[in-house]
Amino acid sequence: MRHALQWLLSLLFVIQMYVAIIVLMVGYVPLALFTRTASLRWMQLYGRWVRFTAEHMVGLRTEIRGPIPTGAVLVASKHQSFLDSVVLVSTLPAPRFIMKKELTWVPVAGWHALRAGFVPVDRGKRGSAIKQMLADVEKGALRPGQIIIYPQGTRVAAGAQMPYKSGSAALYAQLKQPCIPVATNVGVFWPRHGIYRKPGVAVIEFLPAIPAGMRGAAFMQVLEETIETASNRLMREAGFNV
Repeated sequence: MRHALQWLLSLLFVIQMYVAIIVLMVGYVPLALFTRTASLRWMQLYGRWVRFTAEHMVGLRTEIRGPIPTGAVLVASKHQSFLDSVVLVSTLPAPRFIMKKELTWVPVAGWHALRAGFVPVDRGKRGSAIKQMLADVEKGALRPGQIIIYPQGTRVAAGAQMPYKSGSAALYAQLKQPCIPVATNVGVFWPRHGIYRKPGVAVIEFLPAIPAGMRGAAFMQVLEETIETASNRLMREAGFNV
């Protein structure tokens, strides 16, 4: 009976979540026509709304650990579900996601992403997109922010393994900025696919910075070991058998 009730609450939560994104996304279009910061503000508001409703509808609370980066840094995050993206966009002051160029074609959403300063990349053409973003920052057209990349390139279910891709090292070398690794256990409660949301405490943890200037292979080794070790610890803390 309890499982059935939780499933029903999860369904209602998911429905209102999609309604909210449509309302905010469309409602902020007039403001975003005048100021590009509006495109980021509605995403941050939406992120806070999702976290609030997750706690009060399905009993899933989110917790932030570690110092939140505020300057121009590279954020390399474990990606287990939509929830970790929601938490990052609602927590960081100026998040800039590395995104597939195809996502810019999504009506309204793609336009907002570009206005917010997200970085669309073609496979193999990441360098030119980053150069353009850095040029926009230098000209004052874009506020310096936190560049977010998922080192494994996609969502990875809790406990599953997938290699870390070299694109993170290329971006780290080009930006010449410290890298903040991010660990999480959100996939224990909010899976990659499906409707059911498990109650508990989903954690996003900002880990100690990796300083700029490391060589590519050494950087990737430190990055993977740091994120995987901390994520496994958080998943065990949530009762997941890693």
